[in-house]
Amino acid sequence: MNTKSIYTVFLSVIISAGVSAQKVEWKYSTQDNYWKNGKGIKWSDSPEKTGEVIRISDEKAQYIDGLGGTFNELGWDALCTLPEEKKNEILYNLFSPKESNYTYCRMPIGASDFAMNFYSLNDVVDDFDMINFSIDRDRHILMRYIKEAQKIHPGLKIWASPWCPPAWMKTNNHYASDYDNGTVNRNGLPREKVLELPTTGFKMQPGYLDAYALYFTKFVQAYEKEGIKIEAVNIQNEPCSTQKYASCTWRPEDMAYFIGKFLGPKFEKENIQTEIFFGTINRDNPQYTKTALDDPAASKYIKGVGFQWDGKGAIPTIHKEYPHLKMMHTEAECGNGSNDWGAAEHTWWQISHYMRNGARVFTYWNMILDQNGISPWGWKQNSLITINTENGDVTYHPEFYLMKHLCHYIVPGAYRLQTPDNQENILAFENPDGKITVMIVNRENQEKNISLSLKGKYLNLKVSPKSFNTLSI
Repeated sequence: MNTKSIYTVFLSVIISAGVSAQKVEWKYSTQDNYWKNGKGIKWSDSPEKTGEVIRISDEKAQYIDGLGGTFNELGWDALCTLPEEKKNEILYNLFSPKESNYTYCRMPIGASDFAMNFYSLNDVVDDFDMINFSIDRDRHILMRYIKEAQKIHPGLKIWASPWCPPAWMKTNNHYASDYDNGTVNRNGLPREKVLELPTTGFKMQPGYLDAYALYFTKFVQAYEKEGIKIEAVNIQNEPCSTQKYASCTWRPEDMAYFIGKFLGPKFEKENIQTEIFFGTINRDNPQYTKTALDDPAASKYIKGVGFQWDGKGAIPTIHKEYPHLKMMHTEAECGNGSNDWGAAEHTWWQISHYMRNGARVFTYWNMILDQNGISPWGWKQNSLITINTENGDVTYHPEFYLMKHLCHYIVPGAYRLQTPDNQENILAFENPDGKITVMIVNRENQEKNISLSLKGKYLNLKVSPKSFNTLSI
């Protein structure tokens, strides 16, 4: 055996010995027990004979920018019904690096569907120069929510998107885009002002487009003056839907025109470093997105694409064909207020699908709601945490723990590691410090023996039925 061969064998032995000596932290959650320490895990030279072998590659996939949820007015409203100590405990559990460790969160620009009511940052009709632009309302609600979170986690980053431009910039001069045909018309939109697809609900005259670019610019600048940096903006929440709440439809060529001729040049002129994303896309057909990405003027400014939960069919194609662009998951599926284990398993599927297709960000929707979980426009939805505003009870739902299983361990700057395409119930990441995080989800009703193949050794464990499991190695 030559010197080189001896060195190679020696190095392999050292690596294997090092892996075997590594301490492994295992956290698991089931329907009855959350965030518990796992036991019985061990390194071995061979896999369990009856176990499923999962190979963790050294090959790095996408960079991770961060994980988190969304700041909405109704969440802050529910929080403020609690005593200060209890409120701070919830915020700590969401944002502390010692707890859920949310690192990259979303906020609306103006009203979302979980705002208290319709509003924008300039409701003065035809104020094209944005003289009356104001974030005063946000200073008392959203900004307080964000600043309280950033006190706990100073590194928390924020991205933003509008659900709707100021109503006077829309073709129907209303925040909503669809008629509320319930027993009570909650939005006040007449039937004749419903926006039809495929149309653009924004007034596409240059004066309005210039004003809207200025609106975005002033938003970013105003928040920065308050100490909150906006890392990125997605241009429009769900541009392919007519909604009963604040919303606006956009054809992709019109969004591209706005970005390429107005918003991008305005950001450039004002030296705004906030990245522009084409999103948040809620169409499975990738052609909608490709229309904008192939626009020469817009593509100069588009740094990435944001996909809602219902853009899941488009992200594989877009990531493959535009590898230079950043992929962002922008909103988890909203649910129906069940807040149960099944909802958490469904959210896990979304996490796995989007991460496997290049997403650098995963964004849960409502972090906090009250016991009703209903928007002013009548939609009952899920949340990570429910606050009973009548008796002060606080409930952490399965989706809270699902998110914690990832967010607690994965930090910005991590890379996803390649795992087998046919094993969608596992994700693996490597943090900047070299620590490896592996998440395993067992959706079956029986225990499973798992053998993780890592650097020439095997990590053997038995995972509980219906469980979320995170290993930190």
